[in-house]
Amino acid sequence: MSVRQHWRLTVAAAVAVAAVTGCGSGDTETAAPSNGDSTATRVFSADNGDITIPVGPERVVATGYAVPVLIEADAALVGISTWKRGLAMMTEQDRATYDRLPKVAGEAAAETNYEAIAAAKPDLIVIGVPKPVLGDIDMKRLESIAPVVAIGPTVPDAWRELSRRQSDAAGRTEHFQAAKDAYEKRSGELKAKYGTALASLKFGHVGAYGDISKGTFQREFAKAWGTNIAQDAGVTYYGEVKEKAGGGRDVSEYPALEELPESLGEADAITYTVQPDGTPAEAVKQVLDSALWKNLPAVKAGRVFPLQYTEAATYESAIKTLDSIDKALAPLLTR
Repeated sequence: MSVRQHWRLTVAAAVAVAAVTGCGSGDTETAAPSNGDSTATRVFSADNGDITIPVGPERVVATGYAVPVLIEADAALVGISTWKRGLAMMTEQDRATYDRLPKVAGEAAAETNYEAIAAAKPDLIVIGVPKPVLGDIDMKRLESIAPVVAIGPTVPDAWRELSRRQSDAAGRTEHFQAAKDAYEKRSGELKAKYGTALASLKFGHVGAYGDISKGTFQREFAKAWGTNIAQDAGVTYYGEVKEKAGGGRDVSEYPALEELPESLGEADAITYTVQPDGTPAEAVKQVLDSALWKNLPAVKAGRVFPLQYTEAATYESAIKTLDSIDKALAPLLTR
């Protein structure tokens, strides 16, 4: 049974429970007014402050990282931003929903169409962009349309908590929990399957965002985009960045290609990011084609593993990442 099917079987009961239990932890709910308006509200803690929002929003606009989360959660969406980076990770059903919904913003926060958002008549707007980028958005203009909650990314592995909060804001906590449970079941299976094979191995990871023009590659450490889901499957990544610079820079760095031996020479095994079709992007290909790469101990030992869908930022899409990890690590079981 798929996660989505499980959601549909449980949602009716879950909604009944939600009606009794009310708000999420840390929120306060306001009783329905006595003037005949049946809309209940609660105070939600967001990046932009404590915001009064509907308990059960019926017309939601989502942007940025909130788009895939709320599509998967079957939120009552009436408009979204584009989210091209996540299309390959969507199920057919979610892609159909994505294609159908009006696009009220582009990939960048500055590409927000305020007129289109107003025309969608939302009762809640969920902004899923990093806090520093909020300066590119006219928040006062958005707030004149509907309550706005900003719940944006911080460090890469924070997608778990962010997706929970985004689902909560949209009144879809039950859907979120079903997806989380399915993910944890699958990651637990992989931990059990590969536990012995992985126990003695120190991993490194090559990410997809090196700069070819500068001759650099991306080394990702634990809790980065390329590593955090593999960690849930039992993979251990060693080392840390030389200098933390906030956000993703706390868990990844960009050495020169000539530093490959220094950066990854201690690795017993190496994973590297590939595109959804299984091929490496040019920034990764330059590493794989390097003579320095071919002389690394892990490469000589044949312990290099390509990972797809490493940009997953929802539990449902991250199951595809786990499936890729399972396929990549399978050779370890035959040694």
